Amino acid sequence: MNVYDEMNNLCKAIKESHEYKVLVEAKGKLTMSGLLSFLEERLPGKFQINAPMERYTTFRVGGPADLLVEPDTREEVCSLLREIHTQQVPLTVIGNGSNLLVLDKGIRGCVVKLGSCLKQLTIQGCTIRVEAGVLLSRLASAAAEGGLAGLEFASGIPGSLGGAILMNAGAYGGEIGNLVRSVTVADGGGELRTLNREEMEFRYRHSAVMDSGDIILGATLELTRDDPDAIRERISELTRKRVSKQPLNFPSAGSTFKRPPGYFAAALIDQAGLRGYRVGDAQVSEKHTGFVVNRGHATASEILQLMDDVREKVHAMSGVWLEPEVRIIGEK
Repeated sequence: MNVYDEMNNLCKAIKESHEYKVLVEAKGKLTMSGLLSFLEERLPGKFQINAPMERYTTFRVGGPADLLVEPDTREEVCSLLREIHTQQVPLTVIGNGSNLLVLDKGIRGCVVKLGSCLKQLTIQGCTIRVEAGVLLSRLASAAAEGGLAGLEFASGIPGSLGGAILMNAGAYGGEIGNLVRSVTVADGGGELRTLNREEMEFRYRHSAVMDSGDIILGATLELTRDDPDAIRERISELTRKRVSKQPLNFPSAGSTFKRPPGYFAAALIDQAGLRGYRVGDAQVSEKHTGFVVNRGHATASEILQLMDDVREKVHAMSGVWLEPEVRIIGEK
């Protein structure tokens, strides 16, 4: 055994020792204590300890977050991000929790929820300036009232703008990235910058922010003029389609898998004989096989197992590996 192997073995033994684990736990508690002091002074009443994440996702599953904070303003968001960065506390940012699976042991560090703040929306001509916490349903409705077309596809997506831009959400042939002129983001230290559409590098269910880790605070969208009644009719038609085809009566995270090139995920799942397939209370929807639903008391582990089973069976049948569209976070 050479000296490098001996050093690696020593480092491994230290990290596996009880004393090292106690030291890491103590450091974590110290940094969280510093953040708690900041929250008690600057954001009283706007944070929870051991927050049950099942209350903050449309899947209605997930273990507790060590801390969950709901700031009210952009200034509070930025000051909070700076403090989290200074205290070196792990950070997770969520919006409306509609494309999210939080694992059963929850999330370590601090969760910042933007879905309850950053709600400003203004329209000037064909331009909409909108903050990240605005729900897509409200955004599409405001655009329709103003005679602005292009957001009809988003009217039934149960998410907020920030999450939609992050993953370039889309439906019925539309994608949010096609409407974006610019996006305002904050880095982990709370510093602001503006990215144009090219810098966002939108592609199918992806943006550059997914790689950079920046936090989306708002965006400027560019739409086109149309008759408000015609826009509302298109929204109504898409709503009828959603109600008739999607399992809206059960908790879910929307489409579970991305569309593989040249295929439709739901069709592949159906062809593999998985309509109605269950693991505990997690089920492939009988109404729309592109959705995994929570029949009542599903755990994240059951949902993950079901997703793995679906991927394996679809691959065995078709040679296609399905890629999750839902964002999976937390500890198993």
